[in-house]
Amino acid sequence: QVQLVESGGGLVQPGGSLRLSCAASGSIFAMGIMGWYRQAPGKQRELVADIRGTGSTNYANSVKGRFTISRDNAKNTVHLQMNSLKPEDTAVYYCNAEGVFGPGGRQNVWGQGTQVTVSS
Repeated sequence: QVQLVESGGGLVQPGGSLRLSCAASGSIFAMGIMGWYRQAPGKQRELVADIRGTGSTNYANSVKGRFTISRDNAKNTVHLQMNSLKPEDTAVYYCNAEGVFGPGGRQNVWGQGTQVTVSS
């Protein structure tokens, strides 16, 4: 079984920065795409950014130029550097990973979520 543990959320003023981190642990045979999603109150969960093991990245249009996703393949960690934060970035941010985990084969796993609040 694989677990994802997130850290780094909190309260920040508009224009500020936060760095989210997510560490995967457990029976990881092969890690695939890792990413960050977010869900604001009353809205559907949406992709923020994801990154392949090759380093290829994908960003939501709303965060391009402000957020940067990175990963450490050796440590099975993924990070999200968030700059120039806006009130509309307020949401619960979830880490996601897909890969071959344990005897169950290819799976998709979610973290527990971390709250990011952008407010003055």
